[in-house]
Amino acid sequence: MATKVITGVNTRWSYANVWEPKAMEGSKPKFSVSLIIPKSDTVTVGKIKAAIEEAFRDGQSKLKGNGKSAPALSTLRNPLRDGDLERPEDPAYANAYFVNANSTSAPGIVDAAKNQIIDKSEVYSGCYGRASISFYAFNANGNKGIACGLNNLQKIRDGEPLGGKASAESDFATEDDEDFLG
Repeated sequence: MATKVITGVNTRWSYANVWEPKAMEGSKPKFSVSLIIPKSDTVTVGKIKAAIEEAFRDGQSKLKGNGKSAPALSTLRNPLRDGDLERPEDPAYANAYFVNANSTSAPGIVDAAKNQIIDKSEVYSGCYGRASISFYAFNANGNKGIACGLNNLQKIRDGEPLGGKASAESDFATEDDEDFLG
């Protein structure tokens, strides 16, 4: 399928909601991840651009809706976004593109040896891996564009956790327990 892409191994995962679906703004709960792709990974970026164009061609009738023709691809919502332009304050997105992928069904998650990952602490925002994603056209509630579906994930290596969340160990490293029984 020309609309399916496997990203490169240097793709970093951010906002990784891959174990439990989350609902955004009243929509149905979805599994999701923001895939940060280095601009230097021209192979993955090229595959994504080609898949977006294929999804646009495949989705002409959906994008046309009740109109006479589909709008130009350049005028539609595009899932491949520039981190330098859209997230200039976030160093994780510097010199990178990003794609937000989601799905109503849970992605399969494996390690580098293709063994299923069961320990939820192994997969977090900041680790690196490949993602199997698919692009498709949408036309809903007046919004038209190309979206990115999340299929599966393969963790390749650990990375610095994103989001600045402290570990439980560091949060409770203090001996200050007088308020515990309050």
